[in-house]
Amino acid sequence: MTGYTLNELKISGRGLILAEGFFGTSTGKTANGLVRYSRVLKIVGVIDSQHAGKDAGTVLDGKCANIPIFSRIEEAIHLNPDWLIIGVASIGGRLPSAFRPIVISAIKSGINILSGLHEWLAMDPELKPLAEKHGVRIVDIRRPRPLHEMNQYSALAEKIGCARIPVLGTDGSIGKRTTALILYHALRSLGVKVEFVATGQTGLLQGAEYGVPLDSILGDYMVGELESEIFRAWKEKTPEVILVEGQGSISHPAYVCGSRAIICALKPTGIILQHAPGRKVRNFGKGKIDIPMPKVEKEIELLEIYSGAKTIAITINHENMTPDDVKMYKKWTREELGIPSWDVLVEGGEELALLIKDVCKKMN
Repeated sequence: MTGYTLNELKISGRGLILAEGFFGTSTGKTANGLVRYSRVLKIVGVIDSQHAGKDAGTVLDGKCANIPIFSRIEEAIHLNPDWLIIGVASIGGRLPSAFRPIVISAIKSGINILSGLHEWLAMDPELKPLAEKHGVRIVDIRRPRPLHEMNQYSALAEKIGCARIPVLGTDGSIGKRTTALILYHALRSLGVKVEFVATGQTGLLQGAEYGVPLDSILGDYMVGELESEIFRAWKEKTPEVILVEGQGSISHPAYVCGSRAIICALKPTGIILQHAPGRKVRNFGKGKIDIPMPKVEKEIELLEIYSGAKTIAITINHENMTPDDVKMYKKWTREELGIPSWDVLVEGGEELALLIKDVCKKMN
């Protein structure tokens, strides 16, 4: 069975998230995203002994989500999960060593495994025969299609007659997907026909109808595979807006390819840029390399030169910032850059959605 989305892979049911030691952190962004929103799977619990006994929504956003956190998988078996979901986006995409015995316990308990890691668990010499013995599935959604099924670049964006907007960023793990989904729901509430295209494992695990695991695809096929999904969304739904989740940053030395591929596949009509003004160094794993964050105006310059599109809004990740800091930064972007900005995680996406709606009117 090939495909990237949960619908294509025939995946549904109840999901238990494995996030041991990482829930609420940037490494645990897959777990965080699934607690905030899951379109296909019903999330019934999280495994993380550091927060056991608490509600996952309360830990994450201060709002009860009725998703309990457990210290051990055995404590969650009574919830009858169909899937154990690997809830981390680890550096390098490897399975954390502490996760392996928990995955083994899940398989022995008859629970299917759903992973977005680069390391393919379905091919693991220990896990594969164990899954076969217990009659469970291991699905690696970050596994690309066979080469003969892949698409190469075909300039399909030129045939799409709607607003095409990526939510790009100045860093990895900065909130691009979260912002895109908040905006997606805000646009829908305004009656705007909008589709979201995922480009990473978390968006796919959340149940995006369209998407690809961009950083797992060979360079010759990255743009073609993504543009084919964007075009499929256009042909099937004829939306007024297509939102595409960003990856990494165009200036990040480790994650540079994602942004370039998205721009080439989408040919954006406008760009939303996610930035964390209070972040000092780029996200690249604990104790690895300290690379200073770029100036947002420099990132805008790079993106606009490369894409030929304008940055229409800045969205703020408020980490290490007080509410007053955010207020001052919003004032600065308007007065110095001439670009409006919002902290949509706090403020919601309605004002940004109204801006996008106005963009759509000007296109018609």
